[in-house]
Amino acid sequence: MNLTVFGIGYVGLVQAAVLAEVGHQVVCVDIDVKKVERLNQGLIPIFEPGLENLVKENHAAGRIKFTTDAAAAVKHGQIQMIAVGTPPGEDGSADLKYVLAVAEAIGREMAAPKIVVGKSTVPVGTCEKIKAKIAATLKARGREDLTFDVASNPEFLKEGSAVADCMKPDRIIVGTGSEDTEAVMRELYAPFNRNHEKMIVMDVRSAEFTKYAANCMLATKISFMNEMANLAEELGADIEEVRKGIGSDPRIGYHFIYPGLGYGGSCFPKDVRALIKTAEGVKFDAKLLRAVEERNNEQKSVLFDKVNRYFKGNLKGKTFALWGLAFKPNTDDMREAPARVLMEALWKAGAKVQAYDPEAMQECQAIYGLREDLLLCGTKEAAMRGADALMIATEWKNFQAPSFDAIKDALSTPIIFDGRNLYDPKVITRYGIEYHSIGRMAA
Repeated sequence: MNLTVFGIGYVGLVQAAVLAEVGHQVVCVDIDVKKVERLNQGLIPIFEPGLENLVKENHAAGRIKFTTDAAAAVKHGQIQMIAVGTPPGEDGSADLKYVLAVAEAIGREMAAPKIVVGKSTVPVGTCEKIKAKIAATLKARGREDLTFDVASNPEFLKEGSAVADCMKPDRIIVGTGSEDTEAVMRELYAPFNRNHEKMIVMDVRSAEFTKYAANCMLATKISFMNEMANLAEELGADIEEVRKGIGSDPRIGYHFIYPGLGYGGSCFPKDVRALIKTAEGVKFDAKLLRAVEERNNEQKSVLFDKVNRYFKGNLKGKTFALWGLAFKPNTDDMREAPARVLMEALWKAGAKVQAYDPEAMQECQAIYGLREDLLLCGTKEAAMRGADALMIATEWKNFQAPSFDAIKDALSTPIIFDGRNLYDPKVITRYGIEYHSIGRMAA
């Protein structure tokens, strides 16, 4: 099938590449000229396991193309997929200006019937706004004879495993009231729906809401577990043992119950805030969602608070090694990352940071630039040299089995503040290293 994807960001690029991989002809359009040029040169703007080869191979085969030409892109696709960003506004609500700008472009350029698919995470009722914008644009052109439909098809990709999630989706949500649109969407996703039925068809508003509800449910699990971790410390319990105990209950499960420094990234923080604002718009008091957000905001300061208490508030002039900058492993994304809150609090207290991350170093440089109190190091070992303590903010695999002897030798004070509970406190103690983690007594 011929498919057009508006927006070559995280969602759009991954979805486009995977659809091209199964044989669809995909044209990706973006207003960022430099991004389009780089993609046509084989330079991928984000780190995601498996994505680079997927894009390069399908681009070389002619199944995926990148352009800034909206008119040509609209002409190409029977399906017009909108995957542009919906950044939070000042009040936390989702900003739909990019989504509606695409809708206007489709209405302005289309010359044949189209199916418009909302892929971006958008508030309930957005597809109706897209439909109204296209209809108004067609009316202004005097082309009300052109037919189109608008469907919702939210993404459920996890950064760090997005390609795999896209190739083998748990479910494919399609919101439409049209049998014709449903048939086209089934054809589009047929290669991913062979093993067993994964497509769930519902009304448009329910599909839009499903995305928000899913992300907010996962965010709730994270905030709940972090609250239990903080309480466990006060009660003298070990949250890691508690996690195993409750995770063994199939009604709870082991996913998303790891205590830590809170959630970050491009989805959970934004979507929780957006649903809170949506609730306010219908005069519904989203008490639980507000508590989830409050706990998460506070959790990002937990590691700094532990360090500050340990050094009795005297952090000025001290140097801290930091392992991990990205908000989670297998990505270079630092949006709303706990590491940012931690570093900024340390700097404010007069401390210096020596940081290492396998993928997010360039992103960190782009965010903070050159500063005397930040040294980006080429290895995790280099980050520890002469540091007063080691702090861990991201659970990268190559942090999970370090040389504890090397850690002890490198640090001026043999102490680890672990925001991801990577190590066994009993093992750390045997090496003569003091260990502070989340939801466990200090070892």
